[in-house]
Amino acid sequence: MDPPTERPAVPPTSARVVAVDTHDIRFPTSRAFDGSDAMNPDPDYSAAYVVLRTDAPDGAEGHGFAFTIGRGNDVQVAAIDALRGHVIGRSLDELCADPGSLSRDLVGDSQLRWLGPEKGVMHMAIGAVVNAVWDLAARRAHRPLWQLLAEADPEWLVGQVDFRYITDALTPEEALELLRRGREGAEERAAALRAHGFPAYTTSPGWLGYSDEKLTRLAVEAVAGGFRQIKLKVGADLEDDLRRCRAARAAVGPDIRIAVDANQRWNVDEAITWTKALAECGPYWIEEPTSPDDILGHATVRAAVAPVKVATGEHAHNRVVFKQLLQAGSLDILQIDAARVGGVNENLAILLLAAKFGVPVCPHAGGVGLCELVQHLAMFDFVALSGTTEDRVIEYVGHLHEHFTEPVVIRDGHYTAPTAPGFSAAMRPESVAEFTYPGGTFWAADLARRTADDPKGKAV
Repeated sequence: MDPPTERPAVPPTSARVVAVDTHDIRFPTSRAFDGSDAMNPDPDYSAAYVVLRTDAPDGAEGHGFAFTIGRGNDVQVAAIDALRGHVIGRSLDELCADPGSLSRDLVGDSQLRWLGPEKGVMHMAIGAVVNAVWDLAARRAHRPLWQLLAEADPEWLVGQVDFRYITDALTPEEALELLRRGREGAEERAAALRAHGFPAYTTSPGWLGYSDEKLTRLAVEAVAGGFRQIKLKVGADLEDDLRRCRAARAAVGPDIRIAVDANQRWNVDEAITWTKALAECGPYWIEEPTSPDDILGHATVRAAVAPVKVATGEHAHNRVVFKQLLQAGSLDILQIDAARVGGVNENLAILLLAAKFGVPVCPHAGGVGLCELVQHLAMFDFVALSGTTEDRVIEYVGHLHEHFTEPVVIRDGHYTAPTAPGFSAAMRPESVAEFTYPGGTFWAADLARRTADDPKGKAV
């Protein structure tokens, strides 16, 4: 399929990808309980970071990553390394004209596919590499990714989507019609996005390890900063959750939405009982109330806890699981993750499925760089697909952004539209040098301190 006519012409070159560099980046967030929840009490937010290097005269590069929370990064980096053979030597022009070609080849490697298929560590590795290609393509087109996608020819975008296994819910013809309709009024929505941004909510007050005083202080600060929704982690102890939710409601008042997130903690019956107990605090949604794989369980919870909404999707393996969640009526809020599935191409499929079923998308973010990435997908959805921000918000967590060359900017509770070319995925070289594990300057010094205190000690 021909590349989109709306994209700026890129002079053809003979340049190719010559290296796929991977970095194990880890931040010691567990020490302040940042990111803590009922299932992950000690997360060290981490990124398996990949850089595609080319021999182009301008030094063109593409950046991507998979988000993990510590020791799993060893495995994630190895998975990305296993994909090198599919990438090195690829024509830069061909990659940027059709990122889907690489996506199909990576997903189709039969020996690596056996480890999924299309799920888990290998699928996240594919997502990291595919996202790096989209970063490269957007940089060459001199567009932020959201704009590149919003201006792309609908037929070209449909060609980027793998419809295998989902045509019983969404056909290419239906997807094309959705995208064509989405182009109506797109220029006006793009202007509104640039002027006002995209609504955000914040999880920063709600980590499970925080004291009530810290929760209350951060909740008040969030409302003062323009946020109209906050989120609290729940699921370890009901009395503790009730106390914390009451404190948050007292701090923010009756008009601010409070979402709660169980991070897969409960059985189905527990999810229903616990959510009903928390209903006195007026939760807007209950997130991941049970196993992310339990499609029918989520449907049961949703029917039992209404009017509290059910939100899920950040740990859904792929477009096929999202298809079934939608078909079974298992969710009110669909949560995409920019780095969990197989990259931009698969997230396009998921956004199209959500549009077909009329379900709002509220992306999962936070972590390392997830805010930077997923803002582009939500903004594309608003400008050129769903055409609305009603009941749509992007999660925001206010840490680790300083490690990116183009960090997100929040104003009055809204994400501002990125203007720099690319996918906002590039990390600062200084941060890579400092937090690469185990030899970066931070971790080397940390190990030296621990060894001095305890000869058996070692960095976590």
